[in-house]
Amino acid sequence: MSNSVKGKRVAILATDGFEESELSSPREALKSAGVETDIVSLKSGEITAWAKTNWGKDYPVDKVLDDVSSDDYDMLILPGGLFNPDTLRGDKSALEFTRSFFKQHKPVAAICHGPWVLISAGVVDGRDLTSYPTVKDDVVNAGGNWHDKSVVVDKGLVTSRSPEDLEDFNAKVLEELAEGKHDRQVA
Repeated sequence: MSNSVKGKRVAILATDGFEESELSSPREALKSAGVETDIVSLKSGEITAWAKTNWGKDYPVDKVLDDVSSDDYDMLILPGGLFNPDTLRGDKSALEFTRSFFKQHKPVAAICHGPWVLISAGVVDGRDLTSYPTVKDDVVNAGGNWHDKSVVVDKGLVTSRSPEDLEDFNAKVLEELAEGKHDRQVA
């Protein structure tokens, strides 16, 4: 990495029903690199993971969405799962929080069904990205260019398909965080 990531801050926006590995794996990779992470959610207390086929562990929420700003962070991560992004895409504050990272040209990463939040935030038009295969039509209908690859990067936007892609996803998350802000059109 050309730039250090140590001491940078990353918001992981999630609520109940996030795919457990898609939050825990990137978070561990970031922490191992000296990055501060906050689980930011719609509510205080704990949120419950989805672990492949059933409810998983509870994770403590570090910050409530209403109490933070994109100014507080260097990057945003959107884990997938079905319930998590479907809930977040219906929340105006979550969408504005997501859009604000794009307006500030800060890196954003989304995996699996996480791009649903990007679609509802109106930030995928003209961008290259990937997602879980069943989200492909949504990406294309929102004007995105969908690619069947383990990880796709478009000017600071990192996307991956599924938990099987986490190794590639985590590496690109760290790389884009190190690079920092990217020139791209404002959402």
